Amino acid sequence: MASDKTRKIFKLKRGGINLTKAQIKEIKEGRKKLRKELKKRGIRSKEEFENLAASMGLYFDRGRSGFLFWFRMHWLGGLLGALAAFLAVLMIFAAVQRMRGHYTINLSDSMLKEGFTLSETEDFEVTASVLFAEPADNVPCISIAQIPADIDSIDGLHNDGYFAYTYYIRNEGESTVGYTWRLVLNSESKDLSEGIRVLVFEDGVMRLYAKVNSETGEAEALPAYDDNSRGYINLPIMTLAEDSDQFQVIATVDNISYYRVVPDPFESDTVITSGAQSGVEPMEVHKYTVVLYLEGDDEDVTDDMIGGHLGVEMDFALESEEYDSEDNSFLDNVIEIWNEFWENL
Repeated sequence: MASDKTRKIFKLKRGGINLTKAQIKEIKEGRKKLRKELKKRGIRSKEEFENLAASMGLYFDRGRSGFLFWFRMHWLGGLLGALAAFLAVLMIFAAVQRMRGHYTINLSDSMLKEGFTLSETEDFEVTASVLFAEPADNVPCISIAQIPADIDSIDGLHNDGYFAYTYYIRNEGESTVGYTWRLVLNSESKDLSEGIRVLVFEDGVMRLYAKVNSETGEAEALPAYDDNSRGYINLPIMTLAEDSDQFQVIATVDNISYYRVVPDPFESDTVITSGAQSGVEPMEVHKYTVVLYLEGDDEDVTDDMIGGHLGVEMDFALESEEYDSEDNSFLDNVIEIWNEFWENL
């Protein structure tokens, strides 16, 4: 039997009343959700957050029962612990900053155990468990008409006014298994994802993705659905998907067809798209190309985005595995730890 007399270091209170573990958990979860909601609305003031949190009962008393009183009583251990926590947080933030705007491809531990490997070339002369691509710096706004027809034919990193990366995955194990994948936004600044377009090729099959129109909630079609006065002609990438429903004829004049480009919407605010491969046999290979570019014809692309960054990753996992909840991203957890650390101090 466990003793109920275990001494607690922190005795959190609200309104002078000791809180139970369940109440503490409820308040912390409420503060976390409130912080995320305010960030979505562009409100980052700590004072506004605390005022609103207090009005909702999402606060803890600050007094003798808090961290400072305990620190005075246990200053040496508290000092060492605080220093260790502070250094750990700095290391985490350094890692996050280092990964800003980069592109990574990750295999789950279970896929590694099954024998899956990655490579930038089809011959798998050099294999890896993780691939890492440098970002495309100082990219301009371009049009989908500038994406070349050979975009899926160049191995490895091939940036040119856009980001493009081609790579392969192979089952080098002895079992026939399936896997899933998802393309995720892992970091962002200046709302860059509002104007980004993403092309994903899986074994040569292409799909285009974009966030939905912020006003209509519909797919971010270009030209817009209510504008039939213009359209794209001679799009190079149409030769890669001639029968795709994403290229819709607006009008044909003198045997020249004008097209509307209709991307699929992102699956969520953080997940761009996902897919799966079933029954992958030993030594079977699948090819992926991911292209990201800023669509200059999108009204959401403004000068305010200059200097922004976007970090993207593709995660692979076995069919039997589940991904972590998108609401608990790595960066969100780091920020939460950081905020709670300084709130206690």
